[in-house]
Amino acid sequence: MMRCEVLLARVLVGVCALGAAGCREAGTPPEAARPADTNRQVYQVKGVIRELHPDRKKVKVSHEEIPGYMEAMTMMLDVKDARELDGLQTNDQISFHMVVTENDGWIERITRLGVATGAITTSAPPTFRRAREVEPLNVGDVMPDYPFTNQVGRPVRLSDFKGQAVAITFIFTRCPFPTFCPRMTDHFQTVHNQLLTMPGGPTNWHLLTISFDPEFDTPAMLRNYASRYKYDPTRWSFLTGDLIEITAITEQFGLQFWREGGTINHNLRTVVIDAGGRVQWIRRENEWKPEELIAEMVKAAAPPPALPSAPPAPSTGG
Repeated sequence: MMRCEVLLARVLVGVCALGAAGCREAGTPPEAARPADTNRQVYQVKGVIRELHPDRKKVKVSHEEIPGYMEAMTMMLDVKDARELDGLQTNDQISFHMVVTENDGWIERITRLGVATGAITTSAPPTFRRAREVEPLNVGDVMPDYPFTNQVGRPVRLSDFKGQAVAITFIFTRCPFPTFCPRMTDHFQTVHNQLLTMPGGPTNWHLLTISFDPEFDTPAMLRNYASRYKYDPTRWSFLTGDLIEITAITEQFGLQFWREGGTINHNLRTVVIDAGGRVQWIRRENEWKPEELIAEMVKAAAPPPALPSAPPAPSTGG
């Protein structure tokens, strides 16, 4: 077992990563009494509160770099116990433990340090990029056409999928935190597998995972990333493209992304387009479950309702 003195030294350099064999901190139960977490890591982090949502057990934090794991970022983070947020306010500087397992992540042991002095500045986009003027899209709106390039380097347009139910989510492949991009792709994998094997299920559907990091996420990079998920390329495409097009489609759904140092800050959106080419479903953040998306895809795959027939022409007989 790792000695506590070693862990304290690691905290002094800004990060404490505790594995299953790590030193037990004061007040924590013995390892045998704790639930088994797969690849559990714990990081000691400082940050500044940007938003508080105790009713949803969430807090948006601009946090410092976590050496060896993550650049400084602004993230919406979960807490397991809403009481962790009692007495905190926007702009408070805090320290906390960031807990990361294979499929989950949250923060705990939050301590208020005082009011932020502006040392951590990751709350606003620092760089300029070209963008088109676009209007927000809402449920019922016709989905505009956009050009992309898929994981094998072929051009793809959204109009290619007319007549199909289409689910869209947005990621970047280097995203490390399990409840952000990795969760979106894991959920899509579950949806993909269940739709493929659903008895009597729809056959006119497609999943689109769009990267907002086209500089790094080339077709070759996306093909390598996609291969981890044992996907059917006739049912699931991983797309990149011109940044101006990616910026336009993300802005239409309220997704924001911007670079901070070597990483990307972003929020999350997942969208379903029905077989008639209209927006059917828009979900914010990461709280949807695969079964919700499956139900929406089955609904979206149904033929669009027929337009009412024109009334007969009035008789002109004499």
